[in-house]
Order: sequence, then structure tokens, then C-alpha cells
Amino acid sequence: MKIKNVHLKSIEARRYSKDLGHPSQIRIDHNSSVVQFMPVKNNEASIDFSYTATYGPLGMIKLEGNMIYEGSDARKLSQAWEKTKKMPNEVASRIHTTIMHLCVPEAVGIARELHLPPPIPLPQVKIGKEGKKIEPGPEFG
Repeated sequence: MKIKNVHLKSIEARRYSKDLGHPSQIRIDHNSSVVQFMPVKNNEASIDFSYTATYGPLGMIKLEGNMIYEGSDARKLSQAWEKTKKMPNEVASRIHTTIMHLCVPEAVGIARELHLPPPIPLPQVKIGKEGKKIEPGPEFG
């Protein structure tokens, strides 16, 4: 199984609220979905997908794209998907991981432009108080 030629086709983003204040809690929901899974050749299928990050009443980011699935089972999988809108867990996992790896970094940049929080949890830096022992972090070399 191989996924290739992954690209975006459209970007839609909106900030609904004009208030530029920072609410204390914003729920950010992610959704990736396969919109179409069509055979192209015996061993290739074209997959249209969408990714949406919703910020409740604050805004949304929607990206749509396409990728090519290559494998000996491509035609069989696309025909099964047409009937049931389902695919084997291993294939679905690989496809949705690819969608997230393409779309989340794009959504971070778009969110910055719209003054929305990034659609990923940012690391929290905690500074130790005097007298507390701080555990050393990982070493890179």
C-alpha cells in the first residue's frame, strides 16, 4: 500500500466572532473524511478528502484535497467503499493519518492569520519553583 500525489484543492476559513479577546476555553474539533474513493487503474484509486477544524462559535477551517492510493487491492477497496463507505482499519488509519499530516500544519498557519488558536495543543513550559528539584529533560546531540 502506497499513498502518493497528496495535494490540497480548496481552503475555506472563517472567524465568526469579531471579538479579538481570548476566551478561556475553546473546544477545537477535528474531522477528516473520505469524500470519494474511485478506481483509476487496476492498482490505483483516487481519493478525495476533507479536513475540518471547528472552533464552536468562534470559527472554522476546512481543507479539501486529493491523493492517489496505490496497491494491488485498490480497485477492490474502492468498490467496497462505494457500497458501504467503509474500508479496512489499516487502510483507513493510513489514509486519515496522511490527511492529518498534510492538513494540520496548513491549518496552524491559517489559524494564525485569523487570530484563532492553533488546532493542536501547544506544549506548556513550567518553570520550577525555588527549592524544587527539576528533572532533566531529554538530551539531543
